[in-house]
Amino acid sequence: MAIDHDHSFCVTSAMAQADALCAARGVRLTPVRRRVLELIWRSHAPVGAYAMLDVLRLEGFNAQPPTVYRALEFLSEQGLIHRLESRNAFIGCPSPDHPHQALYLICTHCGTVEEQEDSPALTEALTALAEKTGFRIMGRTLELTGLCRGCQAAQSAA
Repeated sequence: MAIDHDHSFCVTSAMAQADALCAARGVRLTPVRRRVLELIWRSHAPVGAYAMLDVLRLEGFNAQPPTVYRALEFLSEQGLIHRLESRNAFIGCPSPDHPHQALYLICTHCGTVEEQEDSPALTEALTALAEKTGFRIMGRTLELTGLCRGCQAAQSAA
């Protein structure tokens, strides 16, 4: 994450976009769904369902695991969040206004995740590889691990 990153802008923008998309689609962003989305957008690190459940309970929501999982399912269906398979956790989607394939750059040092939209060249290469082996792709999650720019800079400075 960039040092001059304004994370409050990320959260405000994500919530405004969620409100607009839900209104346009005729679906309801209930208080629990809204709060789960806010919790996911608190940082650019993935958040697990039980961590969100703990916060919801502390805040007075009468939340049980199914409550959180239903909220996560709704947010995912609306394209507002993504599930990181390797972490069994969730991150906010910066571009929920259109369907897209994404890949995730996961920093193994600080835990931040950056979503990047797939390039047509990458999709073509993966499709060609699958076809060559007779494999039919039904879905995919591409997660790359390494060091983010900030952690690389900190290592170089040390």
